[in-house]
Amino acid sequence: MAAETLRPLFESYTGQKLAEITELPASGSNRRYFRLKGGNVSLIGAIGTNHEENHSFIYLARHFREKGLRVPAVLAVSEDGGAYIQEDLGDQVLFSMVAQGRESGLYSSVETDLLRRTIEQLPRLQFLGAKGLDWKNCYPQEAFDARMIDFDLNYFKYCFLKATGLEFNEIQLQEDFEKFKSDLLQEDDNTFLYRDFQARNVMIKDGEPWFIDFQGGRRGPIYYDVASFIWQARSRFPEDLKQELIRTYLRALQQFKQVDETEFRSRLRLFVLFRTLQVLGAYGFRGYFEKKPHFLASVPYALSNLRKLLEIPFSDYPYLNSLLEQLASMPELNENPQDHRLSVHIYSFAYKKGIPTDTTGNGGGYVFDCRSVNNPGKYEYYRQFNGTDPEVIKFLEDDGEVTTFLDSVYKLVDAHAKRFIERKFTNLQVCFGCTGGQHRSVYCAEHLARHLMDKFDIKVTITHRELNIEKML
Repeated sequence: MAAETLRPLFESYTGQKLAEITELPASGSNRRYFRLKGGNVSLIGAIGTNHEENHSFIYLARHFREKGLRVPAVLAVSEDGGAYIQEDLGDQVLFSMVAQGRESGLYSSVETDLLRRTIEQLPRLQFLGAKGLDWKNCYPQEAFDARMIDFDLNYFKYCFLKATGLEFNEIQLQEDFEKFKSDLLQEDDNTFLYRDFQARNVMIKDGEPWFIDFQGGRRGPIYYDVASFIWQARSRFPEDLKQELIRTYLRALQQFKQVDETEFRSRLRLFVLFRTLQVLGAYGFRGYFEKKPHFLASVPYALSNLRKLLEIPFSDYPYLNSLLEQLASMPELNENPQDHRLSVHIYSFAYKKGIPTDTTGNGGGYVFDCRSVNNPGKYEYYRQFNGTDPEVIKFLEDDGEVTTFLDSVYKLVDAHAKRFIERKFTNLQVCFGCTGGQHRSVYCAEHLARHLMDKFDIKVTITHRELNIEKML
């Protein structure tokens, strides 16, 4: 059937006989893709049952090509609009080319460069792509609007939040949703919103990114696609890479629009929250209702993004914020049997009570002696505090010895963590000891934990043995 539909398009356009047709892996939509070969020509054929969606892709692809954007050329379309042939961009998909980084949470310089090249093209799509575009050709709607936001927030509420069993006041939640919706709709810029700007929809041809599957695009705010790309749950971008990609985008954006970086980041944060809720809704529907467990396996990654986001509370939406904090801390939502990330166990302790035992059986790691650092505990005033209190933090950082000490620790532990991740080891233990296990060791354990969390996609547990405190970051 496919050959009968696509053969006349291929042969009419190329003048070659269709010699080979191979169906490509399904994309998750109602479209089927085929690689068509004849003579020395290779093209991609598409068959889609939704003719309106086909029309949207064909219109957008031709419009974008006119603007010099890197999208496949549509070469021929069937009379009924149900099939078309397009340029063959090859087989290199960005998603596959950054697989090592996604699996380990540690992206190589080659992977990072590909990600940077991709996001620096986004402003061109958003601004040049919008120039002269007739939004009536977008499917299923012309613009990002209140109705679209309602759909996605309700998706989160009914397909994920309710499915977790967490009790909530629907009226209070709706009040926060209304305020959130109003804030998301503050701008009405004439820019193109890709809608699904992620690594699966980026092809790499001759080392450069090309873009596919934009048929769901519409007029909308620039922040949405930035949030979609950088905070995609399973990408597991470390914090420093996220910040580098934001800076890359902002530099590219300057060609089209001058923005205040502080205001941009504030607006972006709202869209990161929106996209996170949207993604949780999708995972809930696919997992809880369609009984596809691999979607539920992605929930811990989305909640990891959410916990980081909630470090600064969304005070304008207090009830929503409180619900999200509860969700992010529910153990049953954070357990992933397929999560083989490196676990780093960090201890603070007092030497007079002995070095902490290794409960993992791994037998490796470090024990650092903090007693070379000036001790606040020798002063009566500081004995009432510990290494997490501002008074002790100020004492240690004003003195400066602890900063030099930790710089050396970071270099050693970073190298260890990097190699353990590469070798797929599961446990690393780091201990900090001092005289009383209250000030210097506690400060060092806390700061190493934060440093590692920002740099690697790992699990970190802190135990302050002498304070009887244990927590997971």
